[in-house]
Amino acid sequence: MERRDFLRLTGLASATLAAPAATRALAAEGADAPWRTFEVTTRVEVLDAKGPTRVWVPVPLLEDRTFLKPMGNSFEAIGGNTRFALDPHYSAGMVCGEWPEGVKAVLELKSRFATRDVRVDLSRPFNPIPESPVLLARYTQSTPHMPTGGAVLDLSNRIVKDAGAGDDVEKARAIYEWIVENTYRDPKTKGCGGGDVDFMVENKAWGGKCADLNALFTALARSQGIPARDVYGIRVADSKLGYKSLGKSGDITKAQHCRAEFYSKAHGWVPVDPADVRKVILEEQGGKKIDDPMTVAARKRLFGSWEMNWLGYNYANDVALPGSTRGPVNFLMYPQSETAEGRRDSLDAEHFTYQITSKELTA
Repeated sequence: MERRDFLRLTGLASATLAAPAATRALAAEGADAPWRTFEVTTRVEVLDAKGPTRVWVPVPLLEDRTFLKPMGNSFEAIGGNTRFALDPHYSAGMVCGEWPEGVKAVLELKSRFATRDVRVDLSRPFNPIPESPVLLARYTQSTPHMPTGGAVLDLSNRIVKDAGAGDDVEKARAIYEWIVENTYRDPKTKGCGGGDVDFMVENKAWGGKCADLNALFTALARSQGIPARDVYGIRVADSKLGYKSLGKSGDITKAQHCRAEFYSKAHGWVPVDPADVRKVILEEQGGKKIDDPMTVAARKRLFGSWEMNWLGYNYANDVALPGSTRGPVNFLMYPQSETAEGRRDSLDAEHFTYQITSKELTA
């Protein structure tokens, strides 16, 4: 597929998917926040490949959201073929590249998008347009790595009971506060973590990073019948709120970050990020205590709002990569690659290298 064809087809897909979301955006809190425009470039190179090589790279959310508007993608595979693909279950967009044996695999993707800070005022309902029952049902389902029964349900029941939580927002807040109080960010965790909630709960292994801690929030919320989802993405700019640990600009190769949302009938989709509270505690200015004013501010802000120095890719879990001969990946937040020898480790720079850069565009 040629680059100009991809841009045209993406525009059509976005227009089709965006209509209801654009309507919801009109009623969203924080709708007066200014938009910022970014371009993110991802360049992937697979080293020492044997046999045919395949690469998959996530693109920004295809649907307009209150916090993000996709503005098009362009891509090129040097010496190979590329195509755009869509995960059929979660509508996660990705660029797929394929190269024959003996050809060096290099792929470059450029994505443009606009973001703005999002906040939901939970002190009052604003009667959002109801979400599709089919979509909400999807985000209450159990997945292989995020079960909603057994020990997960037992834990969430204890959390909401101990908090005396009644409605969906109170239950979600109780779960959020429990995670902030009882988990910790483990600097030894590779990448963003594996997101294996079943292992965490069964073993009471409360350490991890964003893909672990925010997945725990999602699974616990779902077990209470609250639609919830992880949003996989990457930081694209420095924080303007004074948090050095919660932003990244320029070279963002290692700035991947997973966030979460839950759905309230009175408020629509509500942004949360308990994992970043624990990141502030571990990393901000050499470490902060849980009662430090900076931690307290982050804890208050990250239940109901996001600073949008961040790009959202997708909501997909257990993704079957098109054309892959291997099993699904837990989530699609990093570039992925595969050769005749198997799937490459996305964090192994010796054999699978990529660079992701971000720049803010001005009018």
